[in-house]
Amino acid sequence: MARHGFSCGIMAVALVLSLVYSSLVVPSSAELQKLEHSIKDDGSLSLLVVGDWGRKGAYNQTHVAAQMGKIGKELNIDFVVSTGDNFYENGLTGITDEAFEDSFTNIYTAESLQKQWYSVLGNHDYRGDVLAQLSPVLQGVDSRWLCLRSFVLNAEIVDFFFVDTTPFVDHYWIDTEGHHYDWRGVTPRQTYISSLLKDLDSALEASRAAWKVVVGHHTITSVSIHGDTKELHASLLPVLKAHGVDLYVNGHDHCLEHISSNDSPIQYLTSGGGSKSWRGVFNPSSDKLRFFYDGQGFMSLQLTKTAADVVFYDAFGSVLHRWRVTKELHSSI
Repeated sequence: MARHGFSCGIMAVALVLSLVYSSLVVPSSAELQKLEHSIKDDGSLSLLVVGDWGRKGAYNQTHVAAQMGKIGKELNIDFVVSTGDNFYENGLTGITDEAFEDSFTNIYTAESLQKQWYSVLGNHDYRGDVLAQLSPVLQGVDSRWLCLRSFVLNAEIVDFFFVDTTPFVDHYWIDTEGHHYDWRGVTPRQTYISSLLKDLDSALEASRAAWKVVVGHHTITSVSIHGDTKELHASLLPVLKAHGVDLYVNGHDHCLEHISSNDSPIQYLTSGGGSKSWRGVFNPSSDKLRFFYDGQGFMSLQLTKTAADVVFYDAFGSVLHRWRVTKELHSSI
């Protein structure tokens, strides 16, 4: 869309969507919003996962986007998941920020990527105008865009639980290192976190899907520079274990990883290689490391009722790692 189209699009939809926009700033005790996405006629679902990408095409973002387009076509994907840090370095300045177009609309142009994008916020997004990314005004500019703090996406055979992980991390509140964080809608912090965990616990308990996938920005466990997030270990991980979550998918570390939990079925999948990577850090994990790539790339996930296939790709579209898990379905009667 041209620059003038971008601005006109915003003006055209701003008034119509203003009431919806206001509804995004809801009390922290509100239930998780529930969305639905259909699966294919054969009962399968395919998607791509990319994180830490929004750099106006720099740091191989355009190369990753091009390969996502090719793989997306091969897999006939249903949608894309973004694991956060959508716009660097400091989120969006507002709903008219041209970074939205420069880092998203004009980068992910392949026909196969013209599907719904479901996104969470990352810590860099919180450094800007958070409400801009959450605003449906941007959906009026590019209908693919959908970003909420936390929500549930039901796709029949799978429930995706998107979790806003940034408020959990202490140092964003205590030692901001000179950065400003937009905490509107999040304070008081402990009330927000407690309500989110309660709502997530209830949503997971109510889920009857064959697969449960939780998506957040921050790592729970990682062998790269950010390592484990102790706050998520203490508060979020027990909820995931209690409800038999299959996959925890995240970004934050600018790499690709697959780690298996030693004490639960959870698989930790990091897809944070959407642009700037190559940190040169490796710190062994106490859990089982199955795959680690310190570079750019993305991930695909294909699901049926009884099988999940995970594939990691680099910026050239080469397959780096494949993994499959199957499960038997048990009658509830």
